[in-house]
Amino acid sequence: MNESKLEIKLAFIIGLRNIVSDEISRYADLHIIKKETDLFYLDFLQDLTTVKHLRSVARAYVIVQNSKYNPSYISNHKSILGGLIDIVIRNESNDAFKTFKISCAGSESKEVRGIAEYIQRTYGLVEKEDADIKIHIVKYDEIWEVGVQITPRPMSLRDYKLMNMSGAMDPTIAFAVNSLCGLDKANSYLNIFSGSATLLIEAAQCYPNIERFVGFDNDKKRISLAIQNIKKAGLMKRIQLKQKDIFDKPDLGKSDAITSDLPFGMAISKNEDLNNLYQYFVDYCQETLNKDGNLVIYTSEHQVLERIILNSKFKIIETLDLNFITSVNSYLRPKIFVCGFK
Repeated sequence: MNESKLEIKLAFIIGLRNIVSDEISRYADLHIIKKETDLFYLDFLQDLTTVKHLRSVARAYVIVQNSKYNPSYISNHKSILGGLIDIVIRNESNDAFKTFKISCAGSESKEVRGIAEYIQRTYGLVEKEDADIKIHIVKYDEIWEVGVQITPRPMSLRDYKLMNMSGAMDPTIAFAVNSLCGLDKANSYLNIFSGSATLLIEAAQCYPNIERFVGFDNDKKRISLAIQNIKKAGLMKRIQLKQKDIFDKPDLGKSDAITSDLPFGMAISKNEDLNNLYQYFVDYCQETLNKDGNLVIYTSEHQVLERIILNSKFKIIETLDLNFITSVNSYLRPKIFVCGFK
């Protein structure tokens, strides 16, 4: 990268690199200039609207890099950071930003405190841990990076998420699962173990061509939470939710695409056998999926699922290995399986 050139940095879940790259390729005004495992760098845009519409990206920043841009240098050249803040504020509504946070080694040093005072004085923002404007000054090898997140909250936090469940699927993963289903040519979509309806809502928002969206779950509370999210998304007329148990083999018709975030861990009831549950799930999908349809599954118990799939009528077309840290700072290494009939 050229020194001191403004750029856009995108952060995403490890394993979604090809999904993010494919989504970016749909926009003529977005140009990738560097790729890393969980980061893309783009040519800078004054208008950040297109960037904010990316559904596979967790966070986006306006950044500048230079070997000189340490906290001391930025403290003496505050307009460098000020220029980034101006761009971010200009691209949001007037009242979007009220607080700020600086992430930087030596955050209590006089240099960083001087930067914080400048932001308070210039922009009328209050310094707070859970802030709207997130600023970072970090060093990568011999290069310093100064950046500002372009949205008050991560892009992965969707507006329709009024209610969430513990362990609920990240919407960027839901977007990835749906993008692997061939939904451009589908007329019907079934989501099994629908939870808080993230997969259903992401699909309905992105694929207006699909005529029938159906999801089911066996828990009344989860159905109730999902309905609130669906209402917020304005999709009550397009999405049907059913309270059904997969062991009852509910008759919901055939579907062109089936997706599922399979239960695991605490989501499994005490007396439930994971192997048995997954076997019932695969058997049900064999009877419910149209012959040329796609089955796309997300699970952390991938060894159990893979063994069952290999002994079924399905073949594994593709897998994506994901890696991320949860909200309770534990590592998850789930997989996405893309399957079709043999």
